[in-house]
Amino acid sequence: MRKIAGYVLLLAFVCLWTAGCGGQGEEEESGYQIWYMNQEETRLDYEYRELQAKNTEGLLKEALELLREKPMEGGDKPVLPENVRIESYTIEHNQLYLNFSTEYMDMPKFYEVLCRAALVRTLCQIPEIDYVGFRIMDQPLMDLRGKAVGLMNEEQFIENAGEEINAYRTADLTLYYTNETGDRLVAQRVPLEYNSNISLERLVVERLIAGPPYEDAYPTIPETTKLLSVAVRDGICYVNLDEGFLETGYNVTEGIPVYSIVNSLIRNTDAQKVQISINGETNRIFRESISFDTVFERNEDLIE
Repeated sequence: MRKIAGYVLLLAFVCLWTAGCGGQGEEEESGYQIWYMNQEETRLDYEYRELQAKNTEGLLKEALELLREKPMEGGDKPVLPENVRIESYTIEHNQLYLNFSTEYMDMPKFYEVLCRAALVRTLCQIPEIDYVGFRIMDQPLMDLRGKAVGLMNEEQFIENAGEEINAYRTADLTLYYTNETGDRLVAQRVPLEYNSNISLERLVVERLIAGPPYEDAYPTIPETTKLLSVAVRDGICYVNLDEGFLETGYNVTEGIPVYSIVNSLIRNTDAQKVQISINGETNRIFRESISFDTVFERNEDLIE
């Protein structure tokens, strides 16, 4: 099944994930962003709060307490319902696992996604916490397709700042990065919650540019690369990148950046082939040997 995006819930709400969220001014503020939910339960806002603890566990306890309190300003409310208890938590290798009571599952799905986003965005600011995992009475939190949600960080809630969201979706992507020697592709499963205004094809390419979210894989595309456009027609995905893609970037063999994109798109979308262009031009040569004046197909020989 090539298209993996699952349509889990519809949320018609206005996204306010910009620096202006929570009524912040232009001047830079200090402290931790504690995320809250508006009264209509349609969006999240944050408020800067100072935490007093000096170690990770102390900061975690303070942050969890604040997530149960009302913000100091505005009319927002806490994201955690009063009847939802955190039974226990553990921190292992920069991964925080929260173990909730069964009442967590009583939350409506759209509310649960917002609650989870608020928890992840708040707690991943704490030193030595890079990912958050969710458990219900010691069992992994499952999505509507029966798959474990998995570890999440703040980058896995993807929005278009300032635009109305017509649907909130989840994608369980398999993305191809590279191994340590840069000569083979390695797959990583990357679960994401994202704004449906973002096409799945754009989501795949932008997550490749951002680099692997987990260890044991390495970037394939220079991080300065800009995705100018992406579209699918007649089974071919047309990817238009800027000149940044041609930079030397990382120490990888010539086919790795190209097939990182090609294999990832074909694995996760309805595309059967991929055409890559640079600033709209296909008469370009990549690293003196790969012509973009062609249509690429999936290359399984490069997969480790």
